Amino acid sequence: MKTLQLWSVTSGEIRRQDLIAKYEDGDTISAQSSAEQGRAPADRVLAFAITSLEKGRSGAALMTELTRRGNEEFNAMTRHLRLLELIAMISPLLGLLGTVLGMIQSFQELELAQGAANASVLAGGIWQALLTTAAGLLVAIPAAVGASLLSSRAERAAQLIEGAVAQLMLAADAPKP
Repeated sequence: MKTLQLWSVTSGEIRRQDLIAKYEDGDTISAQSSAEQGRAPADRVLAFAITSLEKGRSGAALMTELTRRGNEEFNAMTRHLRLLELIAMISPLLGLLGTVLGMIQSFQELELAQGAANASVLAGGIWQALLTTAAGLLVAIPAAVGASLLSSRAERAAQLIEGAVAQLMLAADAPKP
């Protein structure tokens, strides 16, 4: 589900460059329409910025509000990624717990056999130990990879928001033709 949410967050960079150029050339209606049609978080922040600039807002108050909106977008993108990271960290520990429990079981069975070291006596506990270790790693590896990829995608989208807002604010300060 998170993959679907973050699939298109970095899209539309060329279209945003075009809309900033339109805004700089004085075609604010076209620029605003283009921003409102976009689906990426940067498009939503730019649409608000253009609307605010057209209403005469500018300066520190506008930048503070744009920062707040950018942070909201970033928080929405990274929501629940901590859970995936936690799963990636905890699952090897659960596998290790299973390993320890399996070894305890093996030594208990060895004790009950009164030192008669028979491979079948130890096999059940060792099997449990290896199985839980493998299960922990099978969960941890994809979770860690997924969390890393999704986090980097969200960070890239945040960079795009910052860059687009900075370019728009420069365009707003530029003399109009």
